[in-house]
Amino acid sequence: MTHNIPAGQAVPADWLSNFDRYLISEGTHERAYEKLGAHLIRFGEDEGVVFAVWAPNARQVAVVGDFNHWDGSRHPLHASDTGIWTLFIPTLSEFTVYKFRITTRSGDIVDKADPYGFAMEERPRTGSVVADLNRYQWQDQDWIAGRQERQALNAPIAIYEVHLGSWRKVADEQWGLRYLSYRELATTLIPYVVELGYTHIELLPIAEHPFDGSWGYQVTGFYAPTSRFGTPEDFMYFIDQCHAAGLGVILDWVPAHFPKDGAGLNLFDGTQLYAHANPMQGEHQDWGTLIFNYSRNEVRSFLISNALFWIDKYHIDGLRVDAVASMLYLDYSREPGQWIPNEYGGRENLAAITFLQKVNEVVHGIFPGVLTIAEESTSWPMVSRPTYLGGLGFSLKWNMGWMHDTLSYMVKDPLFRRFHHNQMTFGMLYAFHENFVLPISHDEVVHGKGSLLGKMSGDEWQKFANLRAYLGFMWSYSGKKLLFMGCEFGQWQEWNHDTGLEWQALTTPRHQGLHRLVRDLNRVYRHVPALHQVDFDWNGFQWIDANDSDNSVFSFVRYAEDRRQCIVVVCNFTPLQRTDYRIGVPQGGMYHELINSDLDIYGGSGISNGPELHADLKPCHSFAHSLSLTLPPLATLILQPS
Repeated sequence: MTHNIPAGQAVPADWLSNFDRYLISEGTHERAYEKLGAHLIRFGEDEGVVFAVWAPNARQVAVVGDFNHWDGSRHPLHASDTGIWTLFIPTLSEFTVYKFRITTRSGDIVDKADPYGFAMEERPRTGSVVADLNRYQWQDQDWIAGRQERQALNAPIAIYEVHLGSWRKVADEQWGLRYLSYRELATTLIPYVVELGYTHIELLPIAEHPFDGSWGYQVTGFYAPTSRFGTPEDFMYFIDQCHAAGLGVILDWVPAHFPKDGAGLNLFDGTQLYAHANPMQGEHQDWGTLIFNYSRNEVRSFLISNALFWIDKYHIDGLRVDAVASMLYLDYSREPGQWIPNEYGGRENLAAITFLQKVNEVVHGIFPGVLTIAEESTSWPMVSRPTYLGGLGFSLKWNMGWMHDTLSYMVKDPLFRRFHHNQMTFGMLYAFHENFVLPISHDEVVHGKGSLLGKMSGDEWQKFANLRAYLGFMWSYSGKKLLFMGCEFGQWQEWNHDTGLEWQALTTPRHQGLHRLVRDLNRVYRHVPALHQVDFDWNGFQWIDANDSDNSVFSFVRYAEDRRQCIVVVCNFTPLQRTDYRIGVPQGGMYHELINSDLDIYGGSGISNGPELHADLKPCHSFAHSLSLTLPPLATLILQPS
């Protein structure tokens, strides 16, 4: 659009009121995205776009684009005493590409993307795009109404973690391989995840990012879904279709840092507006990124509003907050002398702590039932406890310790597992300190770590058997579940964001068997209350025998809220079949196998205990009744009283 555009006009006071300005500068504006950025509006008889940007240290700000031939003299913005610059330009319309041309105090001129921009050009271009987020007609009212119950802590939550750019790629004459669009993913990814029985999809970051290799974790457009896969409205359609299919959507959110790209937040108005000026506080040396200044009120408004934005405008059901540990510790990945202590001489980032608490309070207060999930890799206490008790206020926390310990055990030859038995039991010492998610995430299958199947010990048959047994253990252990894409069918290669998953593997019986097991685990997990109702206290878990290290066998009971509803789990992590293996059980009567990971339909050897088992009135493991079992090799049994 290059036709003559009229000069800009002052923005009326009722658009960006003094109260708005006050809340933004106080750090408490929860919907700053409704005022800052670019908005399609009508003033009197004129339709156009109002622009507003925070740049308190700029000498001058103008909006530029094709509409004014990128001429910074045509549409200068008006300054205010709060550092917010505004302008209304009549006749501008949706899809207008623009940037803010900022003249710094030193006289340098830089073109910046809009921090609050609702859309951006596809990389490598970096312009912001005017977008209307109010046109889409949502059809998920019933889903939203039932979300709080669906996502309660006593509900089943099984998450399929996916990177949209590499879940599946399709042949294209021009590009060779191309991404699926949001709308194509709605007709392919969603049915696939539903068929597998998951309750949620978790998306690696979809906020706009310039570098594919960052997987979305180096964001330049915090309010813009990436244009790689389509428009904002296309993304809304994808979410809407997830809800129609009964799937919740969790979004990876990255408030820990941002990249140094010239068009982004770095040196936005010639100063480190969003980060600390001192690199000892403001830079992640390992990642080459900048750390948000959580003590600056306007930055807090920017980030708190951003969390609410995705829930409000895109109906996201949960935020998984990335790299929380890097936010909490001033000395994160730093040597002595490379960091600045807090006012009390400690290593805790006090501003980040209060910021995270505020985010959780606001999200849970405005959108009850929405999940907030912390990827926090240390032993910071009370991450998933309410803020009024001194906690950070998250709904859930990734259990990184459980993941590291159990994967370390599974890598070992079964001959030596007896010496590392505690790696599978140690997690129960702290299992109920937090509301945990058991995460087998993308981080475990990249950077030379190999695929999940490749980590398992033994020959090919044993690798598959080990993985089936491990997933059975994971799905029956206390905590919500998360599995990264490709792990559900045993991809051999570690994840590569440049290529699609190894779908050809699903043409072979062993991969098909693993795939079927994951589907059946999810089915049982969702329909058996004992496996999900009491995940976060000892009332839902009881060891039968945690100490049989000589046989590398673990057995335990899971209980529902009604303790008469229970299941018994037995895991044999050796390749030996064990006969007449006796375990105590909580009640007498008949039992049957809900899951046997060694069945031939899963690619196993087909050893089972028959259609029913009878619990004898024979004391064992402090229980009055007991079962005599045949334990298949490298297998998990999930047994239910009939």
